[in-house]
Amino acid sequence: MKISNQQVIYAMSRENPPVATVKSGSEILFETCDCFSDQITSAQTPFNELDWQRINPASGPVFVENAEPGDVLQVKIKRITPKGDHAVMVTAPNLGVIGNELQRAIVTLVPLENGKALLPGNVQVALKPMIGVIGVAPAGEAISCGTPDSHGGNMDCKEIAENSTLWLPVNVPGALFALGDLHAAMGDGEVSVCGLEVPGEVVVELYLHKNRKLPLPMLENDEAIFTLASAVTLDEAASLATRNMAHFITDNTSLSLAEAINLLSIAGDLQICQVVDPLKTCRYALPKAVAAQLSLCIAGEL
Repeated sequence: MKISNQQVIYAMSRENPPVATVKSGSEILFETCDCFSDQITSAQTPFNELDWQRINPASGPVFVENAEPGDVLQVKIKRITPKGDHAVMVTAPNLGVIGNELQRAIVTLVPLENGKALLPGNVQVALKPMIGVIGVAPAGEAISCGTPDSHGGNMDCKEIAENSTLWLPVNVPGALFALGDLHAAMGDGEVSVCGLEVPGEVVVELYLHKNRKLPLPMLENDEAIFTLASAVTLDEAASLATRNMAHFITDNTSLSLAEAINLLSIAGDLQICQVVDPLKTCRYALPKAVAAQLSLCIAGEL
């Protein structure tokens, strides 16, 4: 099944009509626009003429059969394919972490060649495609696709990449899953307010899990298990990501809370995803090598 990049939403909401209905286990190809809805066609595109009501489109949403509030949606990311020979970036006064030092907006088209981004100063950076916006409808009011929260959304976590698996809460019937905002590469923090913004295609498999209690969203790849958390401040996001990982351990092993906290202080890593969205996002990484010793697995018992 293919979801077109003409079928997009700009807020995740229980009111969004689904563009397709799928069963658990389905493979779906999502076509995506870039975060500017492909409005920027050259470095001469006027920054002040961009339509900011069309930022961070997510393709979808998809209705998952039999998904009910309280369930867990497992999203296996099989393939991410950026499209085109360049990425778009924007820097401007009062955007990002140090935009207050900029005097004017600059639109940049970054060439992509042979798996690398060609940057000023003859710097070449390897591409690592990832998904910026990915999530489900929240239980309450609609949330802009530009904002992350417990439903997912604009988490801008660079580990949401090929061969990773994201776990999301089902808040409304059908889950209403959508994704977009691909980056050909992005560093932790996304400090300019952009990664290498690109359109593209994403292939995922969706699986529904009943009766699995998790501190969502969670993520895993070959190296680690992650808890993801977003909050108004970076301190709050860091605390929540850590707390969620500690309780994930105590809820699924024989370790006490004190033992879990000590373990995380020694073997885990608290990391920043992004600091430029309306809510900030952190992740806590527990190495798979440590989790295996505890027979700890997001899907349940090993």
